[in-house]
Amino acid sequence: MTDVPKPGTVVSAGRIYCDLVFSGLPDMPRLGTEVFASAMTPVLGGGAFIAAAHLSAHGRSVHLLSRFGTDPISLALQDQFGQAGVAMDLVERHADAGPQVTVVMAHDNDRAFLSRRAGAALPRDYAQRLASAGASHLHIAEYATLAEHPDLVAAAKRLGLTVSLDPSWDETLIGSPQLLSRCAGVDVFLPNLAEALAITGQATAEAALDTLGQYFAVVAIKQGADGASLALQGQHWHAGAPVVEVRDTTGAGDAFNAGFIDSWLDQRPPNDCLRAAVAAGSLSVQAIGGTGALSQAAPVRGTARTVAL
Repeated sequence: MTDVPKPGTVVSAGRIYCDLVFSGLPDMPRLGTEVFASAMTPVLGGGAFIAAAHLSAHGRSVHLLSRFGTDPISLALQDQFGQAGVAMDLVERHADAGPQVTVVMAHDNDRAFLSRRAGAALPRDYAQRLASAGASHLHIAEYATLAEHPDLVAAAKRLGLTVSLDPSWDETLIGSPQLLSRCAGVDVFLPNLAEALAITGQATAEAALDTLGQYFAVVAIKQGADGASLALQGQHWHAGAPVVEVRDTTGAGDAFNAGFIDSWLDQRPPNDCLRAAVAAGSLSVQAIGGTGALSQAAPVRGTARTVAL
């Protein structure tokens, strides 16, 4: 983390989870069977916190806009906020906000989640809290938060903020025909490939980029080991991902988001933004948990190519 924060404060909004990350699984559990993990790591999670921690590591001043429990599990993990350099002044502490737990099962370069949501995602006075932050950008870590608080983007726009959003897969919401219209005002849209295809009904990343480009000024689609693709101002870019040892993919998309947002706020060229995002995501998968890689060496770089349309 840099000693002096960059200009341009970011607010990261969404639920905070207490992740119990089980790794070293010989197989995924099935009904009627028992599987033993070689390790279990309890860490703070959720896209809002993970993106915020990575943005802080990039040197951004970042605030979480969320609610967090007062239960024993939440209390046991709360010191990790300070360790990540994430400001908690916009977070409401309340008993009904926890325990909000995700069991993460990491296996074979992928993962599965079992989560419990508790209470509302954001405080009732989220608009006032957002206004008090003096931020220039709002990142919404999951569409579920926007669906629950539909005025969130409008509140940010009234304050003159730019807005990014990761739809984050939710089986009950990803196919909603209202999703794109409810995201009106979002500047940067950050789905993974499965989400992009489900939202658009398209069959390829290129086609999904074209469709999403009609709704958002900037679209970056995460494609795992295949890197990522970007649409901006009538052009497409693609960045390949380096070959790395994958320990846990939890939060890799949120690390990608942070790398992209940080470079985009710095007004870097599109291919630089994409390379920075892929590098951040590639670093993340090499450690357990969404923020476990932040103490490691500088991220590796991917390669980018430009496709003019």
